[in-house]
Amino acid sequence: MFLGYASAGGHTLIDRRVYLPASWTDDRDRCHAAGVPDETEFATRSQLAADMITAALDAGVPAGWATADEAYGNSAAFRAHLRGHALGYVLAVSRSHLVPLDGGKTRVRADRIAADLPASAWQRRSAGAGSKGPRFYDWAWLDDVCTDADPDDGGRHSLLIRRNTTTGELAFYRCWTPRPTTLAQLVRVAGIRWTVEEAFQAAKSQVGLDQHQVRRWDSWHRFTTLALAALAVLAICAADATDDDPTDTTLIKLTVNEIRRLINACIIRPISDLAHRLHWSGWRRQHQARARQSHYTRRLNLELQP
Repeated sequence: MFLGYASAGGHTLIDRRVYLPASWTDDRDRCHAAGVPDETEFATRSQLAADMITAALDAGVPAGWATADEAYGNSAAFRAHLRGHALGYVLAVSRSHLVPLDGGKTRVRADRIAADLPASAWQRRSAGAGSKGPRFYDWAWLDDVCTDADPDDGGRHSLLIRRNTTTGELAFYRCWTPRPTTLAQLVRVAGIRWTVEEAFQAAKSQVGLDQHQVRRWDSWHRFTTLALAALAVLAICAADATDDDPTDTTLIKLTVNEIRRLINACIIRPISDLAHRLHWSGWRRQHQARARQSHYTRRLNLELQP
């Protein structure tokens, strides 16, 4: 399990945990053979996620929001843990999730609530820029519901529903904020979760996160920690490079992948053909900028069609 961090400057993975099922933690001989510490006990995935978030906040990591998939959003204990840290959240929940209404007196399935919404309840908004343009969805926001949990916490509970503009597929989110917020802010947070998948792809392709061949607790943690450190270095370099010429739209911003290629060209491999390699780096970024512009234009034209 991994914890990702995203900001305006970039995103990366910042922590990790090993999930051990009860069949492992109940077999202490097996744990001892694999080097698992004696104090390690069974913990659910949501408990491990809560531990990582707590550790990050205690270390001074600035964060205002948390987002995760429905495996965590369906956990009332995990949601309560985030509220205990006054950390706003937009957590996916299953379509069968029972949403408390009227102060918890009534519980209705999330998909049933969506089916009863009028057409006027939906607003089309972008969840952020994707590789092929703005990611437009239809959104419905039911403010001041889901108030069965800690009704006196002083925050705002709500339900957010996302509808795919092409397939009509629905996604549901339990939301909480310590202070009033806007639909645009919740949509932005919901859309940030894609950065976790992008970070996984970069970690696997650029720093070999999935290439370990270890079978012991210490070995896995050492390998994974080094991989995350290398990924963080690439992410920091990419974030720092965005300040060089932010107005140059003919090139895409330096990505983690491109930073890794440049490191290979300048440090790991002989640099006799450095100018040639830098030229190809510029060509790739220019080509990607043109492709992105074409995708954005096409996506916006489709959205503007009646």
